[in-house]
Amino acid sequence: MLLLSGLLSVFLNLGHFPAAVLLGCMFAAILMSTRGAVLVIPKRYFALAQGVVGCLMARSLQPEVLNSVGHNWPIFVGVSLAVFSASVLLGWLFMRRGIFPGSTAVWGLAPGAAAAMVVMAESYGADVRLVAFMQYLRVALVTVIAAVIAHFCTSTGVLQPSVSPQWFAGSAINLAMTMALAIGVSTAAYRFAIPGGAMILPLIMAAAFQYYGWLVIDLPILLLTAAYAVIGWSIGLRFNGEILRHAWRSLPQVLMAIGTLIILSGLIAVGLWRLADYDLFTAYLASSPGGADSVAVIAATTTVDAGFVMSMQLSRFLFVLIFGPIVSKFVATKMR
Repeated sequence: MLLLSGLLSVFLNLGHFPAAVLLGCMFAAILMSTRGAVLVIPKRYFALAQGVVGCLMARSLQPEVLNSVGHNWPIFVGVSLAVFSASVLLGWLFMRRGIFPGSTAVWGLAPGAAAAMVVMAESYGADVRLVAFMQYLRVALVTVIAAVIAHFCTSTGVLQPSVSPQWFAGSAINLAMTMALAIGVSTAAYRFAIPGGAMILPLIMAAAFQYYGWLVIDLPILLLTAAYAVIGWSIGLRFNGEILRHAWRSLPQVLMAIGTLIILSGLIAVGLWRLADYDLFTAYLASSPGGADSVAVIAATTTVDAGFVMSMQLSRFLFVLIFGPIVSKFVATKMR
């Protein structure tokens, strides 16, 4: 898998695809897992990688960006509510028409907090394996589609990342402080099983420390590459043969549901582009339905307003984390 990941990552990088390492590792893991390889990325390593990506997101949330969020909070609430509402409405329609068994579509299309949705779905009679397949396939498809759009939208020139990367640490002290925060907070979130905490808590704390001038976030390329690889492998290895065999008969319906959600999110992005002063691809990444860690990697390696994208993804993730289980439970039990 290491060899295949390296080859695919180099190939995608030569094609100027953003997030080449993440995509290459994800494709390699999917190929290996679906061919019968039994490989596992320990959850604590995935939590550490999410902690590093959380700090990456925080680095784009400079004081001026956070001040802008405070002044433009209706945009963030409106877009988060629109994406969430689209997923809930779509899930309800699929449930009412009997396209998926029980409340599977409601839980499977929730745009974020995938692990929490899978756990809760089992408690409410949904097909938990199909919910897991829908959640992780949505993350994979959103990542691939965003990377392909970024590739062709910027095909006239070489991609310039939002934050200039360095191969090694610019300052040993800054790197040590960044690593201490990323490792310490994400490990605590993992041990206490805080939903989404491995990425969100380091993000919030690093952004706060950066805002007050207590921390300069230092993330060299070697560290980011390792985090991208772990996240890519973790996503890809979830597509094992058992889940694929179970979901094969429902694959057309699953693709239709996810595709419709992505299209609706694209329409929301067009509305955001027309109403706010942001380019279309920035609006698309900001309103993409889920995969906050993957979208963060793409935003950090392309010419977009990374601060706005990170802020919007954080707002949507918190929105879904707080209201997602409550609303999905209500729809699944009271609106049949």
